[in-house]
Order: sequence, then C-alpha cells, then structure tokens
Amino acid sequence: LQGPRYVSPVPRGGFVVSEECGDVKVFMSSRKLLSSLSSKYGHQFGNPAGVCVDTDGSILVADEQRRTVHLFPEHGAPICLVSTGLQRPAGMACSSSGHLFVADTVENCIKVFK
Repeated sequence: LQGPRYVSPVPRGGFVVSEECGDVKVFMSSRKLLSSLSSKYGHQFGNPAGVCVDTDGSILVADEQRRTVHLFPEHGAPICLVSTGLQRPAGMACSSSGHLFVADTVENCIKVFK
C-alpha cells in the first residue's frame, strides 16, 4: 500500500482501503489484493478518503479533492451519489437502513444522506 488512509470491512469478508496516491484497493480476507478501483472501473480519484461498503457489497468512496461521493457496484459503472454540499468529505459509514454518514471536516459536522 502507498499511504493507506481509511479502511472498511467488506460484508462477505475482506476489506477496502483508500490510499493517498489516489487509488482504492480491495483485499480478500486472506489479505490478497483482489482489485484496484482505478483499474477495474477506469475511474480517476482526486484524493480518496473515507470508504465504506453497503449491504449490497457496493463500495462507496469520498473524494476530498473533488468533494464527491461515488458508489462502485460489483457490476456496472460508478455512480456519483453526492456532487454538491460537501467541503472536505473524510470518514464515512453506511447503515443497514440505507443511510450514508459523511464527516465534513471543513464544516465540522456529519452529513446524513438517504
């Protein structure tokens, strides 16, 4: 890993890690690299920060530089879930009821999205 920042478990085992170098990597429970989101989806991150995984296994990534949150489904193209209203998204968490919690370090608050 190059500058690991945030980590989140994957419901079916394994974990996902954001890196300072601008990538997000997915590992199996054996700690073997499964994929790189940049390579798998052809997505270019600005500065990936918080990561979490929803109940469907989709990976959500907060991008500090671009001030966005993208969802990366197991199959299909990435989807921009949040494109406005974030100053510097950092840590994130997904709830089982479908809520997304995003820490915004500039505004010193937690923002909740459904």
